Amino acid sequence: MENPESPASSTKTSPHHLRFHAPHVHLDSVFGGDWFALKAEGFARFFGTPVFLVGQTVIVAIWIGLNAVGWTKFDVYPFILLNLAFSLQAAYAAPLILLAQTRQADRDKAHAEADAQHREALASASEERQKLAGCQTKQLLELMKANTELTEMTKELSQRIETLTAEMHRRLVIESEPKV
Repeated sequence: MENPESPASSTKTSPHHLRFHAPHVHLDSVFGGDWFALKAEGFARFFGTPVFLVGQTVIVAIWIGLNAVGWTKFDVYPFILLNLAFSLQAAYAAPLILLAQTRQADRDKAHAEADAQHREALASASEERQKLAGCQTKQLLELMKANTELTEMTKELSQRIETLTAEMHRRLVIESEPKV
């Protein structure tokens, strides 16, 4: 069976570099992940865009222009209906913006926790690599020491062989000489 913490198993559900974020995928804000919460967050994000601000400014300018010139009489000066529309917009915009901020704060917190776990995993892996490098260095030093001892023994044996060979050669040469 495959280890759930292994990189191979985490890539089945999310990319390897996001494996620490996987436990937080289920995270929904207190408002949930339903249609309303997602649309409310989308609207709240839209309220801060230049498209919304320019669009609203154009609509308000047209509204005031039509009513000030007198082409329409449905909202004459002091533009009470326009004030009511702004109040209604503010009444809905504020909670929607708070909703979006809360959801973003939840996501930021989850990402921060996942990043902290990732840093901890990196630190643990680094410590393990350092320990392994220390063990390998110790083994390498032991092997070098054993190699040095073997080299010294080989040198001693080579010197003994040389001495014995010289001795045998001398004896053979002396014994093979005729005695006078």
